[in-house]
Order: sequence, then C-alpha cells, then structure tokens
Amino acid sequence: MDEQVRVGLIGAGLWAERAHAPGLANHPGVHLTSVWARRREAADAIAKTYCTQAADTPAELIDQVDAVAFAVPPEVQGELALQAVKAGKHVILEKPLAATVDQAERLAGAIADAGVASLVSLVRRFTQETMDWLADLRTVGGWVGGNAQWMSGALLSEDYSGSAWRHENGALLDIGPHVIDLMDAALGKVTEVRGATRGKRDLWHFMLGHENGATSTITISLQMPLEPTVVDFSVYGDRGYRLLPGRQTPSDQAFTVMLDDFVAMVHSGTTEHPCDAQRGLHLQRVIEAITEKVS
Repeated sequence: MDEQVRVGLIGAGLWAERAHAPGLANHPGVHLTSVWARRREAADAIAKTYCTQAADTPAELIDQVDAVAFAVPPEVQGELALQAVKAGKHVILEKPLAATVDQAERLAGAIADAGVASLVSLVRRFTQETMDWLADLRTVGGWVGGNAQWMSGALLSEDYSGSAWRHENGALLDIGPHVIDLMDAALGKVTEVRGATRGKRDLWHFMLGHENGATSTITISLQMPLEPTVVDFSVYGDRGYRLLPGRQTPSDQAFTVMLDDFVAMVHSGTTEHPCDAQRGLHLQRVIEAITEKVS
C-alpha cells in the first residue's frame, strides 16, 4: 500500500456520521486527519469516535490534508470546496455539486484548472450489480428507452427533519442526481428535458432525451409513505428488456470501492473519472433544465 492519503472531513451531520466518517476512517489507503463542522460539538463527537481531531476553521483543516471530503449542503459545499481546490487539495464531493449551475461551473472549472482529483458520491455507480448491468448494456446495445422510479418516505422521518435544504428542494436535488446519472450512463448522455411536472408529496415526473435518440421517463419522491423504498431501473430496445437488479451491495461497501478509486487517482495523478466533478456539473445542468420546465 502506498502512503495514506490525508483526508479531512467537512460536515458532521447524519451522512457524515453514518457514511463518510466510518468509511474514511476504516479505509486502509486513507488517514482521517481532522473534522470541521459549524457545530463544534458534532465535530468533536466524530473526532473522538475516530481518534482524530476537530479543526477550528475550514482553512485550518484544508491546510492539514491532501484531500477534503464534504458532507454538507450544496451551497456550503460549493463555497468551501472551491477554497480547498484553490489550495491544491483533491476533493470528494456530495451531490448535487453546488446550489446553482453557476456555482457548480465555478467549482468544476477550478478543479480542472488546479489539476486535482475529484469524485462525486454517486455511490450506486460503485456497486458490482450496477457495474455489471451497465457493462451488459454497453455490450448488447440497441436500447431505445428506459424507466426509473425512486420513491420513499425519507423526508417524512425524523432523520431528515433538520435537513433544511432537502425539505426546500425535495427529491430532485437529493436523489435526482443518482437517478439521472444512472439513466444517462445506461442510455447515453442526456441532451434535453422533454417535459417535467411536480405534484403533491413532491412527486416528480420527467422525460429525458438522450444523445442517441433514446428517451427515458423518471418518477421520484421522498415524501411517499412507502415501506420499503421503491427503486426500479430498466431499459428496453432491440435486444429486449434489462432490469437493474435490486441492491445487493451495502452502501458502506460501495463507499469503500469509491475510496479505492479516489486513492488510486491521487497516487497516479489521474484527474478524470466517470463520476468526477465534470459529471457532477452535467447532472446539475440537467437538474436546472428540469426545474425550468416546472417554473
């Protein structure tokens, strides 16, 4: 194993506690160096759990590390990740990339200019079942359409009661990047939004056009009283119908695979990846186009 990558974690909320902190702390290629959060007590709690330290400021954390992982709202990430990148640090980013396309463009542009590694936490892309499904689709070809549904009651639970950005923006900014990314990877780059609606319980329906002429229809909501969560992806075309198998890989394992790629990028000097910041910018632009259809 090469020398560990020193990573600082910005954020100490639910996902930082459940995914980022344990994933970073337990990865053999990573040294979780420090944690910063607006709530110092939350940063102290994570730091104590994983035998690291809490930084007093984001700048202090950035100065101590090779890379920064973010688990904060989009607007905060767009601002602080820009600071990290301008300091020459590699970044692990949450989705969406930022609060707006303009902010995402500034961040993605700075990442490209700095020549640093970046990955967006599109964790479904790092499960073996998803990788196998996409590889099969590319081998077979001839797909003309697809459907996706992702509906849950996540925003009805207490877990997200304090997540203001999720309640304000709903499913489109939270799970929208995951869904759009998978359909884009399955059918080809999304080039247009042909229609979109937003109904009761934050129920989104939208139709996407892809570069090769394929179309996809997507339904998402995080305010449906469903148990268990409904997550279905399928494509169809000249060679029949392909359904993405249900999740078999736990989220923590997918996060570990993502970190494997990130560590390899840092050590090799690689800056391009199917889930890098430029991918995040593309997804942000699609999300804005969907929003414009219903405004």
